[in-house]
Amino acid sequence: MSPAPSTRLDDPAKAATAARASLRKRQLLSAAARLMERDGADAVSMQALAEEASVSVGLIYRYFGNKEDLLLAVIVEVLDAFEVQVPAAIEAAGTDPVERIAAGFAAYCTVINDHRDAAVLSYRESKSLGAEGRDKIKDMEVSTVAPLQQAVVDAIRAGWLVRVDAELFAYNLLLLAHAWALKRWYFERSFDFETYVRKQTAVALGAVVAAEHRESYSHLLDLS
Repeated sequence: MSPAPSTRLDDPAKAATAARASLRKRQLLSAAARLMERDGADAVSMQALAEEASVSVGLIYRYFGNKEDLLLAVIVEVLDAFEVQVPAAIEAAGTDPVERIAAGFAAYCTVINDHRDAAVLSYRESKSLGAEGRDKIKDMEVSTVAPLQQAVVDAIRAGWLVRVDAELFAYNLLLLAHAWALKRWYFERSFDFETYVRKQTAVALGAVVAAEHRESYSHLLDLS
């Protein structure tokens, strides 16, 4: 039996409403990241955020109960992007574990580049969160590095990489991605974003790709 006409009409309307709400929330988080990174979370008022995002203060409180909720949401948005984009990039790279590592690292860097203000904010302001919020961030960060760590494990088992601590190596790649936001003022004097990713990939993999397989990955190890 086909759905009632009212149901068919309601579904697109609900979808449009949800899409508008999602867009407004992203706009709020982007504005909050800019202001908090520039002025510090404590110094940013809801009124200032409303003006930056061109919304009412009341609208902000529809989505976030207080400033701590807002700060947590800004940081979680970055981690959510990791959870979606990194596994997708790794899978799209195919079955070669070294290519999967390179693709996963590039995805980490892309997320950081897309959320630079929020990434810096997460280092500077996460201490302002309560214990529950800090624990949530830690748990999500551990989860986001798992796909890349598994790619490293697979590459070691296949003999493509020398035996390294897979967890340490994967987390080092995550820190290199964060460095683009934290020290972009320095790196961008010499590199654009794509060059930064390419050269960091070459440096990192150059230290661990087994000697007998280096020629196979010369395109990833090129430092020029």
